[in-house]
This record gives sequence, structure tokens and C-alpha cells, in this order.
Amino acid sequence: MSGTENLLDVEGIEAIYNHSIVALHGVSLTLRRGEVLALLGSNGAGKTTTLRAVSNLLPAERGKITTGRIRFAGHDVLRTSPSDLVRLGLVQVLEGRHCFRSLSIEENLVTGGLGRGSGRTEIARDLERVYSLFPRLKAKRKTAAGLASGGEQQMTAIGRALLSRPRLLVLDEPSMGLAPLIVQDIFKALQTLNREDGLSIFMAEQNSAIALRYAGRATVLENGLAVLEGAAAELRERADIKALYLGRKDMVLAKGDSITPEAAA
Repeated sequence: MSGTENLLDVEGIEAIYNHSIVALHGVSLTLRRGEVLALLGSNGAGKTTTLRAVSNLLPAERGKITTGRIRFAGHDVLRTSPSDLVRLGLVQVLEGRHCFRSLSIEENLVTGGLGRGSGRTEIARDLERVYSLFPRLKAKRKTAAGLASGGEQQMTAIGRALLSRPRLLVLDEPSMGLAPLIVQDIFKALQTLNREDGLSIFMAEQNSAIALRYAGRATVLENGLAVLEGAAAELRERADIKALYLGRKDMVLAKGDSITPEAAA
């Protein structure tokens, strides 16, 4: 597949922290326009590092890409500032439900539009879209974000990102610490955004069951290596996915293994 058909290309990246700790070993992946791609793996597998690399946020964490390249919509990510990447349409929702706690939910949402220079009419229209996706937020729009539930804060963080009008929405562990019903609401909203608006989504998830239900494709990381990739529907049937998460030693994947219809049969 040519690069013009991909919105994101990650080619053989290696990453280190503090000039010594190696976090990624030659990770490669692609994300097509209009696709939902899940990045799976246990704690410490390298998911967050990969997402930080894609948004060029590693330097803020004393990290660095030492080998490889990343391109977003034809732009060299490693030569583009994080703020410019947001303006280009690459918007990340960080792990941990980051909100301005003293601001109301609606004020938090509006900051996303202000960051991209949206006018009042545009912001009002985008707010209504977010409220249609997350009705809870409309009911609580005047509530201080710090007083909202964890699920409402996560919805607020996603909604704020949406007001930046992303071409690629990058999500780090969107289900972490949330009740199952809230997780379902969030993923159904993401599915709606993808199907109706054509939004491309790249998510890192430890919850493989929910990620593989809503993603089109997935890449699995283990110890900083991309060990498996393919269609989500096929990966759901693979017994070795359970091995990766349950730590079974009788199923070990080699670097570069990929899923095929024959392998899934």
C-alpha cells in the first residue's frame, strides 16, 4: 500500500528514555484514512511510548527516537512540533483523563476549539455534536470538571479533543478505570465518529476484548516489539492473543509475525 493511502506511517522506530532505557525495538505500523487501529499489549509493552512518539511528545518525557521515521499526512512528525501536529489534525487524548478541574465541563470543551482558532458559531456547532455523542456532558455542562465522575472526565477529555477537529484522534487507554457501561458508551461514540464522520482513530488499549470489538485492525506489542498484526475480527479468534495477556509460555510469537486468513483458520 502506498504512503498516500495511509494517514500515519511508523517505520522501524526505536525509542529510549534517559539516554539508556530502550522502550521500543523497531516498531512499524500503518493507519489508513478512515480506519480504527488498536494498539494492544500489557503494561510496559510500549503502547504509551508509541503514542507519545506519534505525537512527538517523547522529548517532554526525556525520551528520544533513535532510529526510524514517522509520517502523518505526509509530514515528518519528528520535525514537527506537537502544537503544529494538533493544527495539522493529529490530536491526542492522554492517559489519565486530563481536565482543567476548576473549569466547567463546557469550558473544558471550549478550550479545544479555541486552541485551533474556531469562531463562536463553529464552537457552538461542535459542542452540540459532542453533546449528541455524550448526553451526560450536556446535563453536567455547568459542573466543575473536578467534581465530575471519572467517566464524565474521560468523555470531557475526548470531547475537548473533538473540538480541535482532528483528522486522527489518538487515545491512550480510554477504558482505564471506568465502569463497563461507561466504556461501552465511549466506544460506541467513537464508532459513530468513525462511521458517520470518517474520523481516523488510533487507540492504545490493555482491554483487548473491547478494542478488538470496535477496531478494524490491531497491532500487538510485547516488550517493545510489534509481535502480531492483522484484522481485529481475525485476531479475536487467535488463541495466542490470550497467551500474550495471560503470560502462558507455550505460545511465543516471533518478531514480525502477521495474521493471515490461513493462519486464523
